[in-house]
Amino acid sequence: MTRKLKLLFILDPLEGLKAYKDSSIAMMRAAARRGHEVWALQRAGLTWREGVVIGTGCVALEVGADDAAWYRAGEAQALPLAAFDAVLMRQDPPFDFEYVTATWLLERAAQAGVRVFNDPRAVRDHSEKIAITEFPQFTATTLVARDPADIHAFIDELGDVILKPLDGMGGSQIFRVRADDPNRNVIVETLAHEGTRTIMAQRYLPQIVDGDKRVLIIGGEVVPFSLARIPRAGETRGNLAAGGRGVAMALTVREREIAEYLAPILWSRGLLIVGLDVIGGHLTEINVTSPTCMVEIAVQQGFDVAGLVIDKLERVCSR
Repeated sequence: MTRKLKLLFILDPLEGLKAYKDSSIAMMRAAARRGHEVWALQRAGLTWREGVVIGTGCVALEVGADDAAWYRAGEAQALPLAAFDAVLMRQDPPFDFEYVTATWLLERAAQAGVRVFNDPRAVRDHSEKIAITEFPQFTATTLVARDPADIHAFIDELGDVILKPLDGMGGSQIFRVRADDPNRNVIVETLAHEGTRTIMAQRYLPQIVDGDKRVLIIGGEVVPFSLARIPRAGETRGNLAAGGRGVAMALTVREREIAEYLAPILWSRGLLIVGLDVIGGHLTEINVTSPTCMVEIAVQQGFDVAGLVIDKLERVCSR
């Protein structure tokens, strides 16, 4: 019998979470069903004093199945992060200076022996867009640049490309640009901020009509189902936040090949929860801040991804 764990989730404001689809809530529910303690903290409550990282405003949660009233919170307390068996950083981007500051504070806690997931240094080291450059054998033709001349040359060479900022999420500011697009100049100017901001350009993959596949890796184990985020009519983005439709399906041979290759590498770096984005058998992003799509896979395919996360935490915390 696994001992009772005390788990702290660093989250966006609780009242704004959508319980019917939120992966963090799914993990908290899975933990609570096994009798573990579930606590929550806002990122702003992370503090450091005299060698100790403290969470001011830690609240114990009673977590239930009712999506309309999914939690009851206890009184806020200031507790050292060392009081918890594991800390899970699950706040959504933007990955701005405050997010980076949180990783620095969490790294101090980790150095003092606190189990923090995903590993804060690894989160900093894995830009969710640029991280794919470590694995070019799996990517589509890609350019990372800020000089508009380089970006325009890439568009002219390939004829049909996707342009996106390096710090976006949920499909924000992603453009499909063809060589003859009359708006290409203003799109490049806007995204690259007149040549002062680095962006990513990738060959357009027509297989997006079959979905932008989210492939999850949990503690080095590949989830056997992906969530295909299928664009709505007239849209090139499959992101659920951009109106895409989520369909859970078994991994293809190519998707499993990519995920199985990356899984041990990323887990060795302390990345417990990873979401790969794969289009047409090409790796397009490696998401490490707060990967989602657990609930949709569980509902449609019956695979308990959130429960797998708790399985991994129980094993790690028993060492």
